[in-house]
Amino acid sequence: MEMPSRSVRTNRRLYLCTYDVSDDKRRTRLFELLKDHGDHVQFSVFLCELSDSEYARLVSLSREILNQAEDQLLLLNLGDAGLDFTNHFQCIGKVWTPQVRCHII
Repeated sequence: MEMPSRSVRTNRRLYLCTYDVSDDKRRTRLFELLKDHGDHVQFSVFLCELSDSEYARLVSLSREILNQAEDQLLLLNLGDAGLDFTNHFQCIGKVWTPQVRCHII
């Protein structure tokens, strides 16, 4: 099945974010933070389209939530959010459809 393409946006980057957090309270807080910034793809995986300032804010707030010695958040920059990453992406099993998001300024 072919995946729908994402809309073109400028000055935004696409990040694959995944976490491993040992404490339930911190994990819930991080989950809610990531949910506010992107699409929940799998259990601890999000795709986030972020401007530079949104990325900096996400990193800053994540540092406040996480225990630096016990927890981990990985942020992988996939490139320009306007690029169609779906031709480099394969989903096996249950179909995943990217959400269409709008940004209110």
